[in-house]
Amino acid sequence: MNNRYIAGGYNSLQLNREGQAEAFDAIGARYNETFPHKQGQVSAGDWLIKSLPTGSRVLDLGCGTGVPTARQLAASGFEVVGIDLSGGMVKLAREYVPGATFHQLDIADLRPGGPRDLGQFDAVTAFFSLLMLPRAEIPLALMTIRNLLVPGGLFALSMVEADVDDFSIPFLGNTIRVSGYLREDLRAVIGTAGFQIVEETSYAYAAAVDVPPEEQIFLCCRMSFSRSESMRISSVGKPAV
Repeated sequence: MNNRYIAGGYNSLQLNREGQAEAFDAIGARYNETFPHKQGQVSAGDWLIKSLPTGSRVLDLGCGTGVPTARQLAASGFEVVGIDLSGGMVKLAREYVPGATFHQLDIADLRPGGPRDLGQFDAVTAFFSLLMLPRAEIPLALMTIRNLLVPGGLFALSMVEADVDDFSIPFLGNTIRVSGYLREDLRAVIGTAGFQIVEETSYAYAAAVDVPPEEQIFLCCRMSFSRSESMRISSVGKPAV
């Protein structure tokens, strides 16, 4: 893994998280009420459970309230660590899933040379967390995830299918900025980062209140390249989408 590429890429960006954590602090437990049906997320969690031995270490990026993913994985005997930018969400996650460990952190904090080192993991989940990043940062976040995984590690993620970049939307009485890709572009971004897509599903989703209907894409992935191949891919830079 070309760690200098990742660190150098982050150094070239001005990270802007303004308002993102505050919005989810304000939403709090209403998030679970608004999105009560999480079939795709639970199914991706089931894929990890059947693919990994009991006791495996899993990182839940953008863990939210810890429901359902951290709770599901912890109940299956995994060592679960969750991170979220929102202190309010981390507080709820600690209450809802006492068997897991949670930290208020940004994914950028976990980059090589970053301020926090949580070690390596057998699997990483990122359900609707990468969409909170601008597109310029998403390839760096994916490389960070590769760096956090043991060789051959697993990665489960979800995104909303949309051709947008750091786009402001109303969300449960607040404003957040989101990014997305069309399906083929998302596959290209994931493949360029060195992941093989093992399973792909999608769901048309309509939330309980004032959130527009959306198409949710779930990808279950495995690291697909050797470290030397990853270094070659990293040196190319960002995928063109």
